[in-house]
Amino acid sequence: MTWLNYHHLLYFWTAAREGTMSAAAKKLRVTLPTVSGQIRELEDRFGGPLFERRGSGLRLTTLGEHVLGYADGIFRLGEELTALVHGGATRKPRFSVGVVDALPKLVAMHVLRPALALADPVQLIVRQGSFDELLGELSTHALDMVLSDTPISPHLHVRAFNHPLGASPVGVFAATALAKRLRERFPASLDGAPMLLPLEPAAMRRALAHWLEQRKVVPQVVAEIEDSALLKAFAQVGEGAVVAPLLIASELREFYGLQLVGACDGLDEHYFAISVERRIHNPAVAAVVSAASKRRERA
Repeated sequence: MTWLNYHHLLYFWTAAREGTMSAAAKKLRVTLPTVSGQIRELEDRFGGPLFERRGSGLRLTTLGEHVLGYADGIFRLGEELTALVHGGATRKPRFSVGVVDALPKLVAMHVLRPALALADPVQLIVRQGSFDELLGELSTHALDMVLSDTPISPHLHVRAFNHPLGASPVGVFAATALAKRLRERFPASLDGAPMLLPLEPAAMRRALAHWLEQRKVVPQVVAEIEDSALLKAFAQVGEGAVVAPLLIASELREFYGLQLVGACDGLDEHYFAISVERRIHNPAVAAVVSAASKRRERA
């Protein structure tokens, strides 16, 4: 077995976090040549540079980004192990999840809540980003799971697996006055009506365009907004109608005062948990997938 020198890895990890070799040396209380020498040995071990030198600063190479993802996990587990061995207040294991930008955050809350009800508690860490960005972090084990409205394609060179969580029918929601007007002759009433849409390439945006085209309805697009919370905030003040999963209808009514105009017959939003495990062993991921399976059985 070829052993990894974790001392070298620690020097690299500290330099990546501090941003410069000199800052890392100060943090570690060693000399600058010691830090650079240890990192050079690690680069020789991995067969490539981990940093690009930019003046006095450092920028991670692609290899460096991959190594940093693993190093974060290794030293995080080391901290948890130390806390466990020395007793006292044991640090909760982290459950790191990436949520794609386009996914409604209220949906993410519904899906992730079962992880907080485990007998052995976890500390939930949620990051938001693009699908490609989050898959990159998943591949380096910086994330335990990615929550998405689209599955990972088999053509992508990332070893990860889709775990379907089910789907929710969607509907059109609006502030009270606009909702009352649009309920008559729905969905024909959407023709020329003000609507707020998610930015491309959101899966729901494409599906909605097809649904409207089938019904020969052309709404007036008032705004295209990436952030789902901001989209609902504009709808709250009556700027236009939005499309959202019926799963969160009660929250939309309670938090934003949005009323259901009508359900979009045949239009569903699908959800996927993406992990590096084909057979799930992570208890938090298992809790999320199991709860979703039970919801599908009850539906």
